[in-house]
Amino acid sequence: MRVLRSQRCWIIYILVVSGITLLTGCQSVAPSGSQGSGGAALAASSSTLSFGNVQKGKSSDLSETLTNTGGSAVTISEANVTGANFSASGLNLPMTLSPNQRVTFTVTFAPAGAGSFSGTLAAVSTADNSPLNIALSGTGTAQGQLSVSPATLNFGSVVVGASGSLNGTVAATGASVTISAASINSNEFVLSEISLPLTLTDGQTTSFKVTFTPAMTGTASATLSFASDAANSPTTQALKGTGVAAPSHWVDLTWDASSGAGVVGYNVYRSGVSGGPYTKINSALDANTTYTDNGVTAGETSYYVTTAVDGSGGESGYSNQAKAVIPTP
Repeated sequence: MRVLRSQRCWIIYILVVSGITLLTGCQSVAPSGSQGSGGAALAASSSTLSFGNVQKGKSSDLSETLTNTGGSAVTISEANVTGANFSASGLNLPMTLSPNQRVTFTVTFAPAGAGSFSGTLAAVSTADNSPLNIALSGTGTAQGQLSVSPATLNFGSVVVGASGSLNGTVAATGASVTISAASINSNEFVLSEISLPLTLTDGQTTSFKVTFTPAMTGTASATLSFASDAANSPTTQALKGTGVAAPSHWVDLTWDASSGAGVVGYNVYRSGVSGGPYTKINSALDANTTYTDNGVTAGETSYYVTTAVDGSGGESGYSNQAKAVIPTP
């Protein structure tokens, strides 16, 4: 844009002995309120940065750009941020911008709690419009909760060197939760069938498996811990089982998986009489379709049936009966 200039002139009268001398001159004057071609101005790509909802313990980044829109160089000396939950990065100050040159940096909102927060970023410079203020706002939301079910995985008796497996679940409530790591404080228990890190949305559930392989006889216990950004991190589950010596006699059972919907495991029943009555022999729901009965005696005959159990605890009727004759030494 061409800026028109007016002229201001003067006449100076100097009295000397020989007479009067007249000196005249003119000075260019820019019109009031205009930015001359040599002026300095700094502009922001956005005068307001709104971060919306951000969960406590997490952060959100937005980009901002400062541009020298004037006709002379501008030196930015400070970028002062008010509001303890906001910060700026990516500006190496002091820095000088030539006309039309720009710099992009990052503003971060990391709420320390729930509620509405506001702040200001003030860019201090040699520009005529210094300081240039940018309004900051954001809302902190509460952290989610992580729950693990069941509270305890009880593997019952497992022969030393053999293995038993049980399933569990974790769920997020209130807000999304990111599980970063999991650990068990005993090498007799191993976690599997869950890939970390993992983010669960509010109300989402995922399952996992723990396998118990006793190294010696006796009671074993441990704690499974899930580290996350939930308010109740770490979230724990108790693990326990008993290692027993290998029996002289046992019965290995296998069966076909149930075709019913929502089946989460099976119960195994045994009787010394064909047709029952039967007694449940598994201490915890069996997630697999195999079971080893170590509680048999030489010379006896045992009869077995299984049932399927769904997620609400509903149990099916007995399967067909299987017969096992334990030999005499």
